[in-house]
Amino acid sequence: MIDIGANLCHDSFDTDRDDVIAAALANGVRQIIVTGSCDTSNLAAATLTAAYPGRLFATAGVHPHHAREYTATSDARIRELAAEPGVVAIGECGLDYFRNFSSPAAQASAFDAQLEIAVDTGLPLFLHQRDAIDDFIRLLRPYRDRLGPAVAHCFTGTADELAALLDLDLWIGITGWICDERRGQHLRDVVKQVPRDRLMIETDAPYLLPRTLRPRPKTRRNEPQWLPEVARVVAESLDMPVDELAALTAANARRFFALPTPAMA
Repeated sequence: MIDIGANLCHDSFDTDRDDVIAAALANGVRQIIVTGSCDTSNLAAATLTAAYPGRLFATAGVHPHHAREYTATSDARIRELAAEPGVVAIGECGLDYFRNFSSPAAQASAFDAQLEIAVDTGLPLFLHQRDAIDDFIRLLRPYRDRLGPAVAHCFTGTADELAALLDLDLWIGITGWICDERRGQHLRDVVKQVPRDRLMIETDAPYLLPRTLRPRPKTRRNEPQWLPEVARVVAESLDMPVDELAALTAANARRFFALPTPAMA
């Protein structure tokens, strides 16, 4: 399996990061994309992945929550990191109107700047969208023909939203949201509409701990080692064997991010 989005540079992993990575590898997660989301985490993600060549890879970008912090220095740093061999995508970038930690105007400006970086570098895009679908599509559409592969990471939306994203030729990342009976139940039906060759899975660790895990972990911190539970629920929703789902999504992720096939542990 491949976890296409884990925030392993989050401070909740500061005391046991290597153990968390080891646990993931021991539980069948053979490669992990470490999400960069701000100036600090971009550098940390690239540094971490250098210590795990062939196993960990990184993105470099500024999350919409941090859009107000986007500067010329941020832009230059992302471009510099994009040249590193372990950095495989631009992002996490996009729009988030659910919390609006940055104003919509600041978010749009930072998003536009990172779309330009993706065009210039040719790297895939790792996209974030929450409660901003119309503006997200409006800003992304003019760039789409000049961009490479792009994934709507942590998709949680409706069938109509999925259709709009697929119309833009996006790939789709599914997290433990699908395991949440309170707010993610609809995804068990919506995921059936995702083309099989565009489907990937992720944990978004330390967020979105799958609520279907049994026994339940002692803490609410999510980890890449729980990706098999996301795979199980997605496979169940698609009425396919979990091993087949794991192989399918791993092959998709390797194609999307141009990842090497790792040596067996």
